[in-house]
Amino acid sequence: MKALILVGGFGTRLRPLTLSVPKPLVDFANKPMILHQIEALKAIGVTEVVLAINYQPEVMLNFLKDFEAKLEIKITCSQETEPLGTAGPLALARDKLIDDSGEPFFVLNSDVISEYPLKEMIAFHKSHGGEASIMVTKVDEPSKYGVVVMEESTGQVERFVEKPKLFVGNKINAGIYLLNPSVLDRIELRPTSIEKEVFPKIASEKKLYAMVLPGFWMDIGQPRDYITGLRLYLDSLRKKSSPKLASGTHIIGNVLVDESAKIGEGCLIGPDVAIGPGCVVESGVRLSRCTVMRGVRIKKHACISSSIIGWHSTVGQWARVENMTILGEDVHVGDEIYSNGGVVLPHKEIKSSILKPEIVM
Repeated sequence: MKALILVGGFGTRLRPLTLSVPKPLVDFANKPMILHQIEALKAIGVTEVVLAINYQPEVMLNFLKDFEAKLEIKITCSQETEPLGTAGPLALARDKLIDDSGEPFFVLNSDVISEYPLKEMIAFHKSHGGEASIMVTKVDEPSKYGVVVMEESTGQVERFVEKPKLFVGNKINAGIYLLNPSVLDRIELRPTSIEKEVFPKIASEKKLYAMVLPGFWMDIGQPRDYITGLRLYLDSLRKKSSPKLASGTHIIGNVLVDESAKIGEGCLIGPDVAIGPGCVVESGVRLSRCTVMRGVRIKKHACISSSIIGWHSTVGQWARVENMTILGEDVHVGDEIYSNGGVVLPHKEIKSSILKPEIVM
């Protein structure tokens, strides 16, 4: 089987982290976002992954070369010269996706994190005999999304309603599809949307089916949702009693600590924290609801909550970093500094407090 991952554009919503690496390579729970998906695909027998990309393909491919060998899976790029929306890239990658097997292929949106029940999806797809299957997920506020109206018992999709004013349902497109090769015959090579143009047409012919995603789902393409996604992801590790989760008197709730990180005396860490490789957390530090990426140093008695600390940054002694502060790569926060929602571009030194959410150039 093959799979296409829609990588797309510049990752502007996750700046300043995406100023250093393309968005799919930003770490999430101590490994690049896209790796969560590639590993899930590999686990159910996908042999080739095509990345649909319009930005920095060299960086992506060089990075993924290592993983190709480790995971024994073929990874190639299909590069757009102009943005082609969510369906155009399928037409562009047509020759990479179609072979003589006639097997369906997966399409995934690279920002989505979930439990990836891909095996169940294959069984569902085979059972209904339609042309395409999509995953849907239940949300509390369907009015912010495109809602999928479906026949509950069979999963047959009736129609899509974009940002409904009146309640029509609470299931939205989760960005994970399994498509027969014939779907490619419906897509022209131009900027086009799979959600607004291709799927409604298949649905009108009663050949589109939706499966409700068990477990958690999050689009982690922006900081607030990234932090929420981390909580949901760690929660699912806890439910599976994963040995990856840290334990000890200084740990509260679900915490992921890379084995090469060093943690000092008297720290209190958690809930919902990920500490990356090579990090040094000095004594008396308090961390909650945050991600600390590779090579970061957090000095004595600093306190960090609801924030993302980018690669190789340092946070000074007695500093307080909170309220969706995002430090880009190699940012240095001085001792006793306060950051309230500061978004700091890479390679900066912060010598005075950031009292209200703002971008620091």
